Amino acid sequence: MRTFDVVVIGAGPGGEVAAGYLAQAGLSVAIVEADKVGGECSFYACIPSKALLRPGELAAQANRTPGVVGATLDVPAVLAYRDELIGHLDDAGQVPWLEERRIELIRGRGRLIGERRVAVTPPGSAVTPPGGAVTAPGGAVTSLGGASHNGAGEVLEARRAVILAGGTRAALPAIDGLAEAQPWTNREAVTAQEIPESLVIIGAGVVGVEMAQAYTSLGSRVTLIGRVLPREESFAGEQVSASLRDQGADVRAGARAVAVTRTGKEVIVTLSDGATVSASEVLVAAGRTPQSAGLGLEALGITVRGAIEVDERMRVPGADWLYAIGDLNGRALFTHMAKYQARIAASDVLGDDLAVDHLADGPGAPRVIFTEPQVAAVGILSTATSHRTRVIDVPTDGNAGGAFAGGIGGTARFVIDVDREVLAGVTITGADVADFLHAATIAIVGEVPIRRLRHAVPAFPTRSEIWLKFFDALAAEETSGRR
Repeated sequence: MRTFDVVVIGAGPGGEVAAGYLAQAGLSVAIVEADKVGGECSFYACIPSKALLRPGELAAQANRTPGVVGATLDVPAVLAYRDELIGHLDDAGQVPWLEERRIELIRGRGRLIGERRVAVTPPGSAVTPPGGAVTAPGGAVTSLGGASHNGAGEVLEARRAVILAGGTRAALPAIDGLAEAQPWTNREAVTAQEIPESLVIIGAGVVGVEMAQAYTSLGSRVTLIGRVLPREESFAGEQVSASLRDQGADVRAGARAVAVTRTGKEVIVTLSDGATVSASEVLVAAGRTPQSAGLGLEALGITVRGAIEVDERMRVPGADWLYAIGDLNGRALFTHMAKYQARIAASDVLGDDLAVDHLADGPGAPRVIFTEPQVAAVGILSTATSHRTRVIDVPTDGNAGGAFAGGIGGTARFVIDVDREVLAGVTITGADVADFLHAATIAIVGEVPIRRLRHAVPAFPTRSEIWLKFFDALAAEETSGRR
C-alpha cells in the first residue's frame, strides 16, 4: 500500500485542477484514471464539438457580411483539424502537465474500500451502463516516462482527502429498440470519421442542438426530435429552432421518440405523433448519468443513486475527508464549473476559506450554446419565482456594432432583482456572442448595483452597446412609470 496526502479519482478537468492546486501547495497527490487524462471534455465533448461547429459558424457569418461571397467548408480538413485537437484520441499530450507538478498518475479504476482508502483495479474492462449501450474505457497502458503505471490490484491510502471526479456518461432512455439499434452518443458524434448522409437526433438540449448545427453545416440531412433548449429562455429555443430550419434541418419540437429500429444501413425512428423518420445514424442526446456506481460509497454506508450530494465545500455529508466535484455531484454540468468546484475542494483541503464566498454554482452557472445563433446565459430565467423581477429586452444587433458583425439578429434579456436592484440573470442570443457573457457574469456574481453599472460605458462601435441600450430602455420605462 502506498500513501499520499490526497488521492483524486478521475483525471478530467475537475480532477486535474484539484490535483494541480494541491500539488503546487506541496502535497503529495495521486490521480487515478482508467480512460484518458483530460476526460470527456478534451476528447468527446467541448473540444471536438467546437472544432466541428466553428467552421460552419464562421462561414455563415462571413456570407452574411456584405462584400464576402462563397465561403464554404472543406469537410475533410475540418475533421482532420478536429483529430489534431483531440490528439487522435491519444492522451500522451495531456500527461506532461501532471509530470511537471509531480502528480502520480495511476492507470486503473479507483474504488473506495474504507476511510481514506482506494483500491485500483485494471482499466481494460468495458463498462456497461444501464440500458445496454457499451462504452470502451480505453484500457491500454502506455509507457509515459515513469509518470504513470498500471495500478491493478494496488491499494492507496490518503492522509488528508479523497476527491471523486468521475464525471458522467451519456444517458440511454428507455425507448423501445434503442439499445439494439446501436445508437451514437456524444462520443461517436464528435469523433466520426465520415459525415453520414442523414442523422436523427433524439433530444434537443445542448448536445442535441449543437450536433444538429454541426452536422447540418457539414452536409448531413438532420432531423432533431424534442423541445429545443427547454432549460433556457423560451425565445432562445425559438430562435435556434428557426435558424436550424432555415439551414435545412427538420425540427420536430412537438414530438418524442417512442421506438427505434435498425434495418441494415438504415435507422427508423417512430415518433409519438405516429410519424416515422429514417436516417443513416441515430444520435442519443438525452442527458447525462453520473458515474457514481462502482465508486465504493456503499463501503462507507453512503447510499447514492445518481448524483452525489455535497455541501458548499464539495464535501460528501458524513465524511469530511471525501469530496465530489464536477458533473458527479450534478450541480452544474459544465467544464468551467468542475474547475471552479475543484478550486473550492482544494482550498478546503488546504484549510483556506474560498468556499465561504461560494456564489457561482447551481442553475445560475454561466453557460454558452454554440449554435447559430449562439445562446449565452448566466443567472436565473425570467420565469423564476424565487425573486421579484422585471425584464428588459433589447435587440443584440440593434446598435452600430451590429452593422459590421455579419449578425443573425438575436435578443439580449436582462432580468433585474427588483428588491436588491441588481441583475439576477442575463440571456443573450446572436452571432458570436459567447464572449459577451463574462461581463454579465461579473455584474451578477459581484452584485453590482444597477445604478453603478450605468457608469460602465461600452466602447463605440461595438455590440457591447447592448448594455447602453439596456440602460436606455430601463430609463424610458422608469420615466414612463413616473408619469
